[in-house]
Amino acid sequence: MLDLFGASNASAFGNQGKFTTDPLTGALVPMVVEQTSRGERSFDIYSRLLRERIVFVTGQVEDHMASLIVAQLLFLESENPSKDISMYINSPGGVVTAGMAIHDTMQYIKPRVSTVCIGQAASMGSFLLAAGEPGMRIALPNARIMVHQPSGGAQGMASDIEIQAREILRMRKRLNDLYVKYTGKMLDEIEKAMDRDTFLEAEEALTFGLVDKVFETRPEADKSAEG
Repeated sequence: MLDLFGASNASAFGNQGKFTTDPLTGALVPMVVEQTSRGERSFDIYSRLLRERIVFVTGQVEDHMASLIVAQLLFLESENPSKDISMYINSPGGVVTAGMAIHDTMQYIKPRVSTVCIGQAASMGSFLLAAGEPGMRIALPNARIMVHQPSGGAQGMASDIEIQAREILRMRKRLNDLYVKYTGKMLDEIEKAMDRDTFLEAEEALTFGLVDKVFETRPEADKSAEG
């Protein structure tokens, strides 16, 4: 599915009514066709947008999905380490360690990563949203953002359950500290918000410091740059 790059001298592209199948979900993915000096090239829509340095974090955050996102970020860095990357997020959250893999790669690579919430950014989704480049974290007006503390289940011997409980508490502290860093809020404010599910509308997320801007339409400067 991931045909990352085609011929560079593209003159036009358009949706020709073709689809491919996402190997992970089985869902249909639209294809686009480019007319190039070498003829036609077909791409699934996500691969075509990846050429524009657009990455999508959609659905559950889990290990395989995180590996794909990390690979895309590293690939885009290798292509151009000084050009920004846009990450669109529509996720209910998921596994903390998988989210941390994406987060740490965002901080590790040289390009700035702008984050954009479309739909929802809950749990680890909200964490990745907040971890975008300062000044470049965006929510669309009807986006929903949710923060809460990590959860987990443990079974087995009492000593094993105790170890797991300590690990969850340590991860909660780490997440709280990072939310403090990204939002500018005091630790007690973060702990209060994270204690239970806290849902925020886009403007509330702006006030809370999870995003820097709420856009209803793309800024004119961005439209001009794309034109």
